Amino acid sequence: MIIKQISIFVENKAGRLAEITEAIANAGIDIRALSIADTTDFGILRLIVDKPEAAALALKEAGLTVSITNVIAVGIDDTPGAFSVPMRVLADAGIDVEYMYAFISRDTQKAYVILRVADNDIATKALLDKGVTLLDENGFYGLVK
Repeated sequence: MIIKQISIFVENKAGRLAEITEAIANAGIDIRALSIADTTDFGILRLIVDKPEAAALALKEAGLTVSITNVIAVGIDDTPGAFSVPMRVLADAGIDVEYMYAFISRDTQKAYVILRVADNDIATKALLDKGVTLLDENGFYGLVK
């Protein structure tokens, strides 16, 4: 129930995101979800892609600092209050969310949330025990294509 996320250190300068996305495109890799957090001088671009290892290699070959992190992909109904369910499960289990980002799929009427927590195994067990839908890489890529 874990998927791989690519994290890229990005200098905060014009054209850098174009270079990164071109390296990914030239390697034939599809971006499924993304988030960027920045400061004045740099940012961290987080991506879910269909071929994480190939993306990391392409980005490293382009001279970028890249890491792969395991994250959790949660599928929830696209309805008011649905997001509060997995958040309550994690809170009740004493699990802090380090960061998250989300998107909506109009095709499936679902929202998908990527979660980074300190302990994926504990979080996954807590969520599954309460009936929260989690996706593995195959399920995630299949639903959002």
